[in-house]
Amino acid sequence: MKVAVLAPVAWRTPPRHYGPWEQVASNIAEGMVKRGVDVTLFATGDSITSGKLQSVCEQGYEEDRTQDAKVLECLHISNLMEQASDFDLIHNNFDFLPLTYSGLINTPVITTIHGFSSPKIVPVYKKYNDRGYYVSISNADRNPELNYLATVYNGLNTDDFEFNAEPEDYLLYFGRIHHDKGAAEAIEIAKKAKRKLLIAGIVQDANYYRERVEPFIDNEQVIYVGHAGPEKRKELLGKAAALLHPINFNEPFGMSVAEAMLCGTPVIAFNRGSMPELIKHQETGYLVKTVDEAVDHINQLSLIDRKACYNWAAANFSLDKMVDDYYKLYQQILG
Repeated sequence: MKVAVLAPVAWRTPPRHYGPWEQVASNIAEGMVKRGVDVTLFATGDSITSGKLQSVCEQGYEEDRTQDAKVLECLHISNLMEQASDFDLIHNNFDFLPLTYSGLINTPVITTIHGFSSPKIVPVYKKYNDRGYYVSISNADRNPELNYLATVYNGLNTDDFEFNAEPEDYLLYFGRIHHDKGAAEAIEIAKKAKRKLLIAGIVQDANYYRERVEPFIDNEQVIYVGHAGPEKRKELLGKAAALLHPINFNEPFGMSVAEAMLCGTPVIAFNRGSMPELIKHQETGYLVKTVDEAVDHINQLSLIDRKACYNWAAANFSLDKMVDDYYKLYQQILG
């Protein structure tokens, strides 16, 4: 089976720090290579893969800002589509734009829909409803107008994380610093609970950071540690008493939520989007509606068995499970 895995070209695949779609594309590609699939990864030239690599640029447009994002995307996608006949299957992890080629090629395209940036992109998916194969990353993130082949949860390499039974006393916010992710709410929760909070992640909204986050950073109770690469991520997540995930949008999937639980760390999240699928309330964390409710549950963290968090995440959000699920879908599509 010859499969082309199409990653975005914003960041390296796998990413150095941020790039969830690139991370999933990498995990799929590496998992399939281990399965014996002949994989070609279409990504940035500095990407790392045990399969074959094809690229039209050395670095992603977020890492080399001299490049035009739209031009790079067009060159990148067309590079794959002009070679489509060399592959049995194309696995698209790059949103709706590649679908516009799918009526011009004979190779089937399976698309993992990593979320909807806006309802305005849905007409493209609708146009190829009967031709494409769509996979949602949670049941919560399905559009009723689209036909889905399956839901496959994002899978993480469990070897990248370490179970920690003896956490330290701090709470952790881990993710891009943006209103959607609730950095300000995390600060409010920690201050009301009188607990130390570490904040890790890239600043995605500079105004939001300046107005809602920076004024509260005192380097005693609230500490910003910058973005965290794989080693730092493992340490921060593993030593945390809990991950705070007070999201302000219906998140399709929360990578940091699964990552935290793979370290044994429970998650306190606002009950939106995919959170009820990721977190078992009162078993691997708490699903709450308000800041005050989150504060109340911080005092109940001792009731959560950290080993149960790890076992749940390893069973449901591992790379092996994700690759198994996708491999079955590949076979189903190819008959």
